[in-house]
Amino acid sequence: MADLPKTQYAVQLVGPDELILNRSKEVFRPGRHQILCRVEVVGLCFSDLKLLNQFSSHVRKSEIVSGIDTGVLKEIPSYVPGEAPTVPGHETVVTIEAVGPGVENVKPGERFLVQTDYRWLRTANSNGAFGYNFEGALQEYVLMDERVILSPEGESMLIPVSEELSASAIALVEPWACVEDAYVSEERTSIKTDGRMLVVADVKIGKDAFENLFGRYGKPAQITWVSKSEAVELDVPVKIVADVSELGDAGYDDVIYFGSDANTVEALFAKIATRGLSNIVLCGGKFGRDVVTMVGRVHYGGIRIVGTTGSEPADSMEVIPETDEIREGDKINVIGAGGPMGAMHVIRNICQGVKGARVFAGDLDDNRLQILTRIAEPLAEKNGVEYRPYNPTKDEITAAFDYTVLMAPVPGLVAASLHSAARRGLINIFAGIPATVTAKIDLDTYIEKQLYFIGTSGSTLDDMKRMLEKAESGRLDTNVSVAAITGFEGATEGIRAVENRSIAGKIVVYPACRDMGLVTLEELNERMPEVAARLNNGLWTKEAEDKLLEMYQNS
Repeated sequence: MADLPKTQYAVQLVGPDELILNRSKEVFRPGRHQILCRVEVVGLCFSDLKLLNQFSSHVRKSEIVSGIDTGVLKEIPSYVPGEAPTVPGHETVVTIEAVGPGVENVKPGERFLVQTDYRWLRTANSNGAFGYNFEGALQEYVLMDERVILSPEGESMLIPVSEELSASAIALVEPWACVEDAYVSEERTSIKTDGRMLVVADVKIGKDAFENLFGRYGKPAQITWVSKSEAVELDVPVKIVADVSELGDAGYDDVIYFGSDANTVEALFAKIATRGLSNIVLCGGKFGRDVVTMVGRVHYGGIRIVGTTGSEPADSMEVIPETDEIREGDKINVIGAGGPMGAMHVIRNICQGVKGARVFAGDLDDNRLQILTRIAEPLAEKNGVEYRPYNPTKDEITAAFDYTVLMAPVPGLVAASLHSAARRGLINIFAGIPATVTAKIDLDTYIEKQLYFIGTSGSTLDDMKRMLEKAESGRLDTNVSVAAITGFEGATEGIRAVENRSIAGKIVVYPACRDMGLVTLEELNERMPEVAARLNNGLWTKEAEDKLLEMYQNS
């Protein structure tokens, strides 16, 4: 460890919208169970902006409340919850530089892709994560703790990788894995059998509705009943409560509402537990106005909303798909397709091999659409998929979409997507609208069309391994996403470029190129012709990366 520097360059977030470049941040020495990694590259992500704007109020910046002993957390200087400054950056590949004497699973010199989502380490409303309440990769060296990065099943969040792929290609597996997770995630298609159910009824209901529901979809462990009418006798323990206002928030896995009072439904959204289900049974009624709906919790809390115009809650359950995957013949609309993540959705769905899929790519920026089309159009021709880019301010699109993907965290887009959706359409709220944010939603249309909101956050270890295998086998070139490169001097400018959507693609930061500013690939011919000569039809390559690092190593 004697050869390690005492200080390093790091981009730190010290408060809401307060980014600094710290040129003398301490390089932590690893304790007994700790690992010091050298960061090879880190991709900038739109999720970094959510942390930038929300800082300590972000659900993954708060303190860990379960899953690890608090004494262990106190031993980790890179654990920075709450108001403590943090280092963002979670799309990364690292090489081990030094380890503590108690570390058993890795050794210096080994290279890893970092899985950043510690789903077993729970915060109040989410989970711990690298680049949030643990320092991330926008620094030259990052400290991890083996007791944090090992899951309860003993799986490490460090995924071994070879030297054959470029650092950028490996790091960008992480955002591609998040895209993959948005489609392969499984939905809960039944009642949570060990869970708590809340039944609120503004109309008279009979025993048959519950017998049908429980017979087809299972029954809960207990029911809380709020109704002016007498509770139905069921083969489940029932607790009677006089009014919804007496109930705690986020306490119910299944919430069934019989009636059509908008005020009641608005109050009930807060009662749904993480990954809970709201089942709205209109019994022939209508809300008659837009309903204030917790759309932010669809993405971050995993809540789901179903409904029926009739009187049978079992009918609502029929809408739920087994997974979030695109379906045969789907007409897919990616809104915000020209951005880095939007482009990944477009390319992924073009290459997925789903029969009859048609991909519409919408963006307000013609330049971003042109760059996307340069990559997507040949892939669409190769895969026999209809691909249509469009600018909604110029092109009239009258199609009804079976699958909509929302790439901008704008509640109004969620509301508008209902009206362009086909019957039984899926609406994927991919962009992370903050968990506390609501939108006025036409739930009458949502229920009548039998639509279904989905949303995922982050990725799993399996997603990462799946996408890494695609990259290593050559079936997926994750480098198609790269649009610009930078060192630390241009990193904050790069984050602002992500915020302003001024660069159509991913920006990757090379810590070894400390003093390099932000350079788009289009500028390489003029700024770095030796690197530009190693691009492949304008796309980033391992050869270009090697040349870049060689130039800075020798400078």
